[in-house]
Amino acid sequence: MNPIAVLFVDDDSVYKTMRLDCYDKARDARTWAGGCPVLCHPPCRGWGCLRKMSHATAEEKALAPWAVDQVHYWGGVLEHPQASSLWKAVQLPRPQDGLDAWGGFTLDVDQFWWGHRAQKRTWLYVCGCRRREVPAMPIKLGKAPNVVTNTHGLRAGQPGYRKEITKRERTATPPAFAAWLVELTRRCRSLGNLRHSPP
Repeated sequence: MNPIAVLFVDDDSVYKTMRLDCYDKARDARTWAGGCPVLCHPPCRGWGCLRKMSHATAEEKALAPWAVDQVHYWGGVLEHPQASSLWKAVQLPRPQDGLDAWGGFTLDVDQFWWGHRAQKRTWLYVCGCRRREVPAMPIKLGKAPNVVTNTHGLRAGQPGYRKEITKRERTATPPAFAAWLVELTRRCRSLGNLRHSPP
């Protein structure tokens, strides 16, 4: 199997149970030396729909563009919330677009398909493999039993109310989704030497 690295994982990440080269906050992803395809989960609070209310520092926000550079050079996958403003900031292709200059493309998926208790739309920027090489996705129809957060002031007992997931579940990656992302990343190859020097 092709070796991969996983950057920006939680301290208790499911990836650590998969015998992968993982970089959490203590290990600092920026110390990764490269050399293989990479799966990146850079902090998203400074890029998501609630970014104006976040306390993300400029240093934290800079991690996401840095992660894009790693994916461009070494091949791999970057995961962020659907419609992340990172896509516009660094000119990544949206899901409906074709390939970019690095041969990268974006997939729009829902973590609910892999067992998340709430609908959690996610964008994946993929570089170093072809669309036909993407592993099969277990698309699931219907409503998730829970929500990330309740909107419009719905309360228990009201029509349409679904219980919120825990704060931990908001950031955790479902095991089946993690395994699928690892398989996708393993199918990627480094294309960076065709484009520029290592970042």
